[in-house]
Amino acid sequence: MKLRKFLMLGVFMTLSMNMGAASAASSDDLVICYNCPPQWADWAGQVKNIKNDLNITVPLDNKNSGQSLAQIITEKNSPVADIVYLGITAAIEATKQDVLGSYKPKNWDEIPDDLKDKDGRWVAIHSGTIGLFVNEAALEGKPVPQSWSDLLKPEYRGLVGYLDPSSAFVGYAGAVAINQAMGGTLDDFTPALDYLKKLKQNKPIVPKQTSYARVLSGEIPILIDFDFNAYRGKYKDEADIQFVIPKEGSVTFPYTISLVKGAPHEANAKKVIDYLLSDKGQAHWANAFLKPVRHVDIPKDIADKFLPDSDYARVKTVDYTKLAAKQEAFQRMYLDQVN
Repeated sequence: MKLRKFLMLGVFMTLSMNMGAASAASSDDLVICYNCPPQWADWAGQVKNIKNDLNITVPLDNKNSGQSLAQIITEKNSPVADIVYLGITAAIEATKQDVLGSYKPKNWDEIPDDLKDKDGRWVAIHSGTIGLFVNEAALEGKPVPQSWSDLLKPEYRGLVGYLDPSSAFVGYAGAVAINQAMGGTLDDFTPALDYLKKLKQNKPIVPKQTSYARVLSGEIPILIDFDFNAYRGKYKDEADIQFVIPKEGSVTFPYTISLVKGAPHEANAKKVIDYLLSDKGQAHWANAFLKPVRHVDIPKDIADKFLPDSDYARVKTVDYTKLAAKQEAFQRMYLDQVN
């Protein structure tokens, strides 16, 4: 998709939530974050910790990666956001668009080279694995699917959801995971496109926004999503949730944090980024069932809640720079062939 078209997908998100928060907090204790949704990766809990420990208010924000990137590009000459949380491909694109500031936070040297920009434009804070986030109760007796192929069966017609890959990073991540599992490569998305065309015949639900609550309510019984959301639903919200790493395999992906170039509250923004990569900040991600980017001790009671290592043995990584380079081409193909 051309950048102009990409911008149009996200630019119309309003700033009323952020402006309302700004009016309630002085510039001395405020950081505006784009894409810090309360129901994703337990940002609500992390923001609460930041307030308690740093006395900095970070308003929650429900944009996705694509919408956030579009917004900061549009606001390039007069930035509103201070920090932005992005999927890895959006972070790499934002670097190309020169909308990110340069900051190498505390503990920088502990972060693997492939999980940070050499100039400090972005740094991974955690990662997650794509799989099936299943509300077993909402299946009403149907078996929990165990593979990508299972989702194409007539019995799951109208029960499967995935986020729109032309906008949300998790949607693209899901498509890449399917593609790799079906024998595709980052140079050949034919297997994923063929799969999604078949899935379209099974009437999938394709939201643009994070859909955690819709899975818990049973509105979307099966969502292609990250493991941390499923574990949260099962263990924090005590819903009848299962997480499945499809038997054909899957992929793990990092999420990043960046200082926005020209951030209005730059000093506070740097403190927040430092906090997210601190021992306490990283431990919070682990307690939210994410894999921290730094090596921190994960409590045994949390580690035991993950699927066994034998399941995660089916999970691979990809070349993240190439992943970003191929996203626009995949989005065009998806819109032309599937949407």
